[in-house]
Amino acid sequence: MDENLTIDQDRIMKINIEEEMKSSYIDYSMSVIVARALPDVRDGFKPVHRRILYGMLGLGNTSDKPYKKCARVVGDVLGKYHPHGDSSVYLALVRMGQEWNMRYKLVDGQGNFGSVDGDSPAAMRYTECRLSKMGEHIMDDIDKDTVDMVNNFDDTLKEPSVMPTKIPNLLVNGGNGIAVGMATNIPTHNLGEVIDGCCAYIDDPDIDVDGLMRYIPAPDFPTGAYIYGLQGVKDAYRTGRGRVVIRAKAEIESDDNHDRIVVTEIPYGVNKQQLIEYIADLVKEGKLEGISNVNDETGRQGMRIVVDVKKDANAKVILNKLFKMTALQSSFSVNCIALVPNKHDHSQLRPKLLSLKECISYFIEHRHEVTIRRTKFDLNKAKDRAHILEGLIIASDNIDEVVHIIRGSESPSDAQRNLETRFSLDELQSKAIVDMRLSQLTKLRLDDLHAEYEELEKRITYLQQILDDPELCKKVMKDDLLEVKQKYGDERRTQIIPDEHEFNAEDFYPNDPVVITVSHLGYIKRTPLKEFREQARGGVGSKGAHTREKDFTEFIYPATMHQTMLIFTRLGRCYWLHCYDIPEGDKASKGRAIQNLLNLESGDTVNAFLRLRGGGLGDEEFTNSHYVVFATKNGTVKKTCLKEYSRPRANGVKALIIADGDEVVDVRLTNGSNELILADRNGRAVYFDEKQVRPSGRAAMGVRGMVLDGNDDAVVGMIVVNNPEKETAMVVSENGYGKRSEIVEYRKTSRAKKGVKTIAITEKTGKLVAIKNVTDENDLMIINKSGIVIRMAVADVRVMGRATQGVRLINLTKKNDCIASVCKVMSSELEATVEEESRQKWNETNAKLEKDINSQEPQDATTLNPGSLDVTDTNVEN
Repeated sequence: MDENLTIDQDRIMKINIEEEMKSSYIDYSMSVIVARALPDVRDGFKPVHRRILYGMLGLGNTSDKPYKKCARVVGDVLGKYHPHGDSSVYLALVRMGQEWNMRYKLVDGQGNFGSVDGDSPAAMRYTECRLSKMGEHIMDDIDKDTVDMVNNFDDTLKEPSVMPTKIPNLLVNGGNGIAVGMATNIPTHNLGEVIDGCCAYIDDPDIDVDGLMRYIPAPDFPTGAYIYGLQGVKDAYRTGRGRVVIRAKAEIESDDNHDRIVVTEIPYGVNKQQLIEYIADLVKEGKLEGISNVNDETGRQGMRIVVDVKKDANAKVILNKLFKMTALQSSFSVNCIALVPNKHDHSQLRPKLLSLKECISYFIEHRHEVTIRRTKFDLNKAKDRAHILEGLIIASDNIDEVVHIIRGSESPSDAQRNLETRFSLDELQSKAIVDMRLSQLTKLRLDDLHAEYEELEKRITYLQQILDDPELCKKVMKDDLLEVKQKYGDERRTQIIPDEHEFNAEDFYPNDPVVITVSHLGYIKRTPLKEFREQARGGVGSKGAHTREKDFTEFIYPATMHQTMLIFTRLGRCYWLHCYDIPEGDKASKGRAIQNLLNLESGDTVNAFLRLRGGGLGDEEFTNSHYVVFATKNGTVKKTCLKEYSRPRANGVKALIIADGDEVVDVRLTNGSNELILADRNGRAVYFDEKQVRPSGRAAMGVRGMVLDGNDDAVVGMIVVNNPEKETAMVVSENGYGKRSEIVEYRKTSRAKKGVKTIAITEKTGKLVAIKNVTDENDLMIINKSGIVIRMAVADVRVMGRATQGVRLINLTKKNDCIASVCKVMSSELEATVEEESRQKWNETNAKLEKDINSQEPQDATTLNPGSLDVTDTNVEN
């Protein structure tokens, strides 16, 4: 007895129950998280959905075949892949066929699949199903080794670890699930918008969330309705968590002094029957007055909930109460948690909270892997077939000898060996020749062999290019996505309306003309144009900005408050900034360091701007038809489509490649058919057609635009000629001399020339510092390095020959002072034009937000000086 007791005690292992509970619970929770409750970021599926679709494909239950009983599908999935309860499989199958839950159905159901009223589906023995066409696309190329196949629960069959989907299903159809210690809730989206966002990411992997929201503005729910306000959407897209407010689509109908509220679309996830019952309960309990009846008139024409309003009640007030008190306005709490693969081992998955960009990036990485694996599979198949065809072609070219060898052989295996010895074939080729039918010896069939071999050679070359060329691989990926978009893309169902607490900045700021100034040391500000008064030619000007010692105002640009500014740096980077985001300052203030507004690289400075009206970058037709033209100090010009700069990024983008010792001098916007004039310090100008500069991408250097005269020469500016008959070329020298010349006096040549004289450079005039295209309606603003500003009418400067030295424009009162910058604005007479529409919008927004803005009193509209900015300059007109 004692011996047995001793033995039993030796077999007992003492453990800490707290540690064991922790370990066991973690194992259980990870099993639930990875193998049951959370979707995979790559295909958007939980294991049960993936197994249902794969099981239906294995049954041949496709969209072109008759329906099969759901019970048969559920039984097949249970027996082969998913050993859990049949109700869990059936309910997952049903959900994939419910149009009010799925933005795009993956299962085509027949029978009672439930309803938006919360009705349960019929038993699986009564309902039928098959794959939808989109459900089939989820599994395209699954037979081409595109994804890893893993053993099922009893190691008797293989099932896919993930689907090779062309559809970004996680975003498109969303998903929800409750795991252990975490849950996920992902809204549905519009297929076309998501694919456009994916293509934008393929083109520019550095695109940020704001850039993606140009393509994916908000979720798109299958039940339609309205998304009310975008702040929650932005939070969800940036952080993975946010609250999207959804409002029902309701209208007020009037008939014989009787109003009724008609609801045709309700928020996603709302039970229609429970909503109607709750409204009726509120009326019965006296919590909601003014309603006489609530009817559900939903039919084949669509949803229709009718709320009858009493004659003495205000329908608008009641509708607002319904939004506040019922689920006609509800919220969707986004919690975008999904399983992401380990970088080194894709079979290892872990849960992660994902932003919009991360969801797309993981999907694109998956599509890249699928594309590469599919291409390798197709390439190997093509090579194997080409190898066989090489043997058959050898046999067809030597058919008499082949027949003689085969007839002289004792057995098929001897014939194979003899053929291999005679024609240096391998076993596969010799077997194909021996198995060849006599019908293949006809001339037609022999021609078919050669034609098939030539096609295979082309296909092998193309497939190899996909593997070798990353850009071609990207194109194939985009083509696959765009094919899906073309087949299944549809219009957005959920419309977006702004929240009453949100406002458009352009509505808040009047579209007044301003002057943007940038100092030599990089201080920027905007100043109302009214602060600059006009003076006669030859005046001494007024005091400008109080800058730091050894600093001066170097650049000065006209703009309007609503314009978007593309900011270009000396080293060739591009940044984005709204004019109303630039700090305001008077003429005497120094402004704010531009480094505080832009993420400039060390050693880089801003030296060129383009002004675009608000929304200009969002106008696809405009961005596709206009070009950004660069001129550098060493005479290089480069032209790039404006669309290349239509995706703002906080860190900017590379605008062009700059050679050592070179820098950007001027940037202009053109329509593709303009004429360009470049001028250098030595007073020469070259005039050529823009079409001589071919368009190139952002990552290009450009071509020679002007040949410079000596090492001390440099390009000082560039103008775009819009109307040569009306415009004149204004040139200004560093000692304050300038003149106007007719455009027609400049002889047009090809680019890469020295050009002709545009001003007579003397010791009195100094070197050329600026060239502008102006009309009599323009004013000229000149700033010298000491900070003196003068504004004068261009009409006061007479037109002269291009070889003259011009007249004095500004008196330089300080020794060693010189002109720093020149720009043009509209004349003061045109500034008196009243911008009524902009002013009205501003006043309305101001009144609405007056209570919320306590830190700054709204400016009295009567004290503002409305104006109109010059739109003849290509930098300004767009």
